Amino acid sequence: MARTFTKIGKEITLAVIAGGPDPSSNLRLRLLMQTAKSESMPKDNVERAIKRATDKDTSAYKEVVYDGKGPHGTAFVVETATDNPTRTVANIRAAFVRGKGELGTMGMNDFMFERKCSFVVPAKEGIDVDAMELELIDYDIDELFVDEGEINIYADFKNYGPISKYLEDNGYEIQSFKFERIPLTLRELTAEQMADVEGLVERLENDDDVVNVYHNAVSNE
Repeated sequence: MARTFTKIGKEITLAVIAGGPDPSSNLRLRLLMQTAKSESMPKDNVERAIKRATDKDTSAYKEVVYDGKGPHGTAFVVETATDNPTRTVANIRAAFVRGKGELGTMGMNDFMFERKCSFVVPAKEGIDVDAMELELIDYDIDELFVDEGEINIYADFKNYGPISKYLEDNGYEIQSFKFERIPLTLRELTAEQMADVEGLVERLENDDDVVNVYHNAVSNE
């Protein structure tokens, strides 16, 4: 739970840096605050995440994405928010080296991942999922399905604004929202090999500048 709160907190800070601290005019922040609520993240944690961004000279902050090779032939993409890229790249490089990997050139793994947005909303009683999917065709959704009473929607990350407006206008409560990078191909590993990958993920996520870590590893056991 603590790791989930930390991750959401970093996303909130990044959203404030990009669009300001007012959720009424910052859609990404508003959606993340709803995600925090659904995860039972304390209000104080949310306010601290916003304050971290507003207390700093946000003009010095920017999003930087790093690509690398992980252990056992895996591909990594690391999203960061930093006011000091020199510090951040040094830390990311050290994490890869200690985690049996290697920092690569920016963008080298772009072709291996698709950028998506995802929404989870509770399924309303009597909802016609097929009709809903038909209405959302204009928003270029990739997938819509119901799982355990929740509607899951995946689409190109650029369409999160129109989709969120559709959901709000039609009375759906947005339970969670994410930007994700989905691997196009997976690298199957043994449990022992996966432990090496998870070790690198942990090293990277422990860095304060790191917001998200993505890879294409999956266990074959």
